[in-house]
Order: sequence, then C-alpha cells, then structure tokens
Amino acid sequence: MPTSTTPEKREFQAEVSQVLDIVINSLYTDKEIFVRELVSNASDALEKFRHMQLTENEVHQPDLPLEIQISIDEEAKTITITDHGLGMTREELHENLGTIAHSGSKAFVKALEESKQKESSLIGQFGVGFYSAFMVADEVTVETRSWKSDGESLVWKSDGKTGYEIEEAEGDVDRGSKIVLKLREDAEEFVGEGRVKQILENYSSFVSFPILIGEDRVNTIEAIWRKKKNEVTDEEYNEFYKFSSKAFDDPRYRMHFSSEMPIEINALLFVPTENTELWGMGQMEPGVSLYCKNVLIDDKPEGLLPEWLRFLRGVIDSADIPLNISRESMQDSTLVRKLNRVVTKRFLKFLDGEAKGDAETYKEFYAKFGRFLKEGVVVDYDHRENLCKLLRFESSMTEKGEQTSFEDYLTRAKDGQEEIYYLAGSDRASIEAGPYLEALKSRGLEVIFFFDTIDEYLLQHLREFDGKQLVSAASSGLELDDEEVEQEGDPLSEESTEALCEFLKEEFGDRVEKVEAGKRLVSSPIAALVPDQGMTAQMRQMMQSMNPDGDLPPMQVELEINSRHPLIHQLSEIRDSNPDLAKLVAGQLFDNALLSAGMLDDRTDLIERGFRLMEEAMKK
Repeated sequence: MPTSTTPEKREFQAEVSQVLDIVINSLYTDKEIFVRELVSNASDALEKFRHMQLTENEVHQPDLPLEIQISIDEEAKTITITDHGLGMTREELHENLGTIAHSGSKAFVKALEESKQKESSLIGQFGVGFYSAFMVADEVTVETRSWKSDGESLVWKSDGKTGYEIEEAEGDVDRGSKIVLKLREDAEEFVGEGRVKQILENYSSFVSFPILIGEDRVNTIEAIWRKKKNEVTDEEYNEFYKFSSKAFDDPRYRMHFSSEMPIEINALLFVPTENTELWGMGQMEPGVSLYCKNVLIDDKPEGLLPEWLRFLRGVIDSADIPLNISRESMQDSTLVRKLNRVVTKRFLKFLDGEAKGDAETYKEFYAKFGRFLKEGVVVDYDHRENLCKLLRFESSMTEKGEQTSFEDYLTRAKDGQEEIYYLAGSDRASIEAGPYLEALKSRGLEVIFFFDTIDEYLLQHLREFDGKQLVSAASSGLELDDEEVEQEGDPLSEESTEALCEFLKEEFGDRVEKVEAGKRLVSSPIAALVPDQGMTAQMRQMMQSMNPDGDLPPMQVELEINSRHPLIHQLSEIRDSNPDLAKLVAGQLFDNALLSAGMLDDRTDLIERGFRLMEEAMKK
C-alpha cells in the first residue's frame, strides 16, 4: 500500500512474540476463528460509531453505509475486511494494536458514564481478537481513518513477530478500518469465497450490520433475542426457532428475557414440541448456543446450562463473556457459572408461571419433559426446591388422569399433618387394589401416586417438601394415630394373635424380618411392608432391568396381618387342627402379599399352590 511519509517503527510491548504464541496456540483452537474475531471487531466499531453520531455534532463522512465488506483475492492470497466504523487515530493505533490484550473499551465505558447512557452492549473485546489474524497471516495491514474531522489517513503494518510500523497513507482514506491479511501457505483454504461464507454463516449470522461478500449479504437472519418482545411477532419467533434448532415443528414454550444484573444477558429459549429421548433416539444434546454481542462463542457449550435442561433450544447472549474464551476454560469460568444459575432460576420461574396460568398446556409439557425435571431434582440440589414445585402426579383425591402438585396437596392436608404420604406402583389400578391405601384413605389422608419407572430413584433423593417429610404408605415405619376407623369383625385375642404371628414367622423363616398385627389394614388380610432401610419393589425392578442376568439381593420384608379379617381368623383356627392346610394358606397369603407389593420374582409356587388349595376346597 503506497504511502507518502517515512514509516514510524516500533517494537511490540509486553514481549509480544511470546504473547502472540499464547493467543494463537492456546486461546484459539480453530484457525477459522479469525473471521469471527475480525468481523466482531468491525461490528463493534460500527456500533460505537452509531452511538457517537448521537452525541457528536461533526462526524467525518456521515453518509457512509454501516456495513462490513469482505473481499477475497485468490491470486494475491489475501482477505480484506472493511468497515466504516469509528476508525483509529495514530495514538489509538499504538494503544489498541501496539499493546497485546489492550482494549479501547475502558475509555469508551468512561465516556458512556459521563454521558449517563447505559449502552453496555457497545463494549467490545478489541485487542486480543485482532491478533487471531496472525494464526493465518504472515503479514497484516490496517488502513484506517478516524471519525474525527481532523483525522489522518494511516497505515499500520506488522508480521506479528518483530513489531509494527505506522505511516500516512497516500491519498484520502474512507472513515473506518480496512484489514488486509496476506495468508500463509498453510492457510490458503481460506482464500475460497465458499469457505469464508460458511464460517460467517456458522459464527456471524446474527451480527446486526450487513456482512457483504461482493454484492451478496451473508447474514440475513436477525438476532431477535436482542430485540424487545413487543417488537417480535409469533411468526418471527417460530421461524427463528426452526432456523436455529434445525426443527420442523413449532416450539411448545418460549422464554425471551434480558437482564443487566448480576450479569448482562439477552436470552431466547424454546421448549420443543417433542422429546426425542422418548422415541429411543438416545440422549438429547444441549441445544442452547452461547453468543457475545451477536457473535457465536460456542454452539454446544458444556456447563452453560445444567445437563437436565438439555432439551432446551435457543440462544444466550452475554456481552460480559470474552470472545476468546476457550472450550477448555468454559467449565472453570465464573461468568459461565453465573449465567447457568441466573438462566436456570429464571426458566424455572417461567415454568411455574406457565403451570399456574395454563394447567392443561403444562400437563402436556410435563407428559413429554417431566423426566428432565425429575432428573434435576435428583442431581441439582441448588434448584431442587423450585423443581419440586413443578412436579405433577395423581393422588387418592384426584380423578384418574387429573394431576396435582405438592403445593396443592398441602392445601388439603389435615391440621397438624407433618407428612406427605405416597405410594409407588406400575399404575393407578394396582395401587388402589393393594392393601397399603386402606388405612390412610379410611382416615381421610391423601396419598400421592407415583407411576414412572424412575420415580423410585427420584424418591431416594427427595425426602421432604416445604419441611414436610415424604413417607411411603408401604413402609413398615409408617406411624398412624389411634383414630377409630370403622371396621367389620372382632380382632383375634392378644394370645391368638401372638401365636399366629409366631407360626407365620417360623413358616417363612429368613424370608421375613418380623410378623405382627397392625392397624393399617381395613379390608385386606395381610400386607408385605418394606423396612425403612430396605429395597423397594421399584428399586429391585430397576436393578433387574439394568442387569438382567445378575442376582438380586435377598428380599427384606415385614408382614402385617389384619387380625379382624375372616381369613386370618380361620387360619388361626386350623393352625393346630389342620397344619398342612394352614401352611398352604399361609404360603398363598404370603405370595399374594408379595405380588401386591410387586416383589414376587417367581409366580410358579403361587400358581401351583392355588391349584392345590382348589383341590382341598373341592373335597369338602
């Protein structure tokens, strides 16, 4: 580039060769990132100029278009990126390009504070990003002209090693900056127009200024997440969702919000209509991309949101996240962790509002995505309380298919009730047919029903809600008051009850821990109970499904008998007079109890014993 004066040569500050080596080899893992960085800087310069026009009376060449031009010379092996933004003075060239990792943002922030305007989104990362150019170029030239009326037309040139030089350009230069990269031999892949366009579509689709290659505009989709909600139509939201998520359906939910504290965030999140994990298509991959001022940082960043929110799609944009953050440092970034907490909390609050505002739509969502929320309860202690509020289930006081919540349950709880009672089973019918519901239902106590195969795992981690303990109605540790419950028949005498319990314990041996009469049973003769530290039927089933060929641990149950039931009375009577029949009946009662509890692993004996009992009955 011809000039009219002797170049002013300077060495880089801060041992530039070593720092450049860090920038090239550590901060950036892909060479193609240089396009993103330089376009981002150009966009930042244009944004700052647009703001400057509002505060300055005189601006050089005010009518130049606010756009980014990219041209490629295949013969000369150069890429040129041009913007008509702020441009730079000689002093700014030294300050911004002569000192590694120096950004002009501090001075710009100070100017904004003095003007009492809150345009924090204008602050860029100019500095380190510029030096990504040396990943692909062995010479970089910057032709620039400041927005100031008395600005010089200047040329900055460097090989990225020894230093740089600045001289006046020959003739007038348009306002802004033109960066020319002379590519190294090992970077000639970037000379192709198609390759550069692909990079721009991946990283810079939502830059707010037109990006042109020749006459063609590359970025045609608006970054609607940075617009106000009342400025975006439903059709625009849906089209953006389909574009960014490569989806064909409309989203089930969307959440669009912005926040400045404790960190600047512009977020647009979508819940898809379908959960593909239910289709057996494997675990969904995270679908929320991280941007910095419309420029893509990472399309699948680890740690941006909790793993259990992997079904979300959309964009989180934060000007506080540095453009040059690497994938490796994402997990360790305090800013990313802060984003995680803020957005997760905001989304859970959003879901809670949707659940209360439109219960039927939320029910449809929960049927598809409820498992993700349960996963969150298990693994995410920080958000467990808010997640629990979003759980839904049927109960003994709801109609089949009707759902309730923990909060609703507590509004119906009895005065002084300190427990939340629940039962887990394969479906509502099997729970209602079992013996465990009787005692609580007869006392007017509501019991929550859990049907999902993963609910038992959930309940291992969910011990309380709002200070109320969750208690299984099938647990041997269940404590009930002595409230009179209407029952038919008289109980066995204390002596007969004790003798029968001893008989049953001797008959079943190590298969049961203890046998005793209780007050939970109303119409059932017997129930198998899980000790407080024992393994439930659902947990045994989960273990079996995970390891079909493995042996299950020994079963641990306690038996409770209903001393008022006619079968128990008759069993007590024949215990001495017909011990063989008594043993048959006892064995059948035990297997029936295990079957009802979902803990009967082998039904062969149950069936064969049933035939023998029929034979005995037919003899009479």
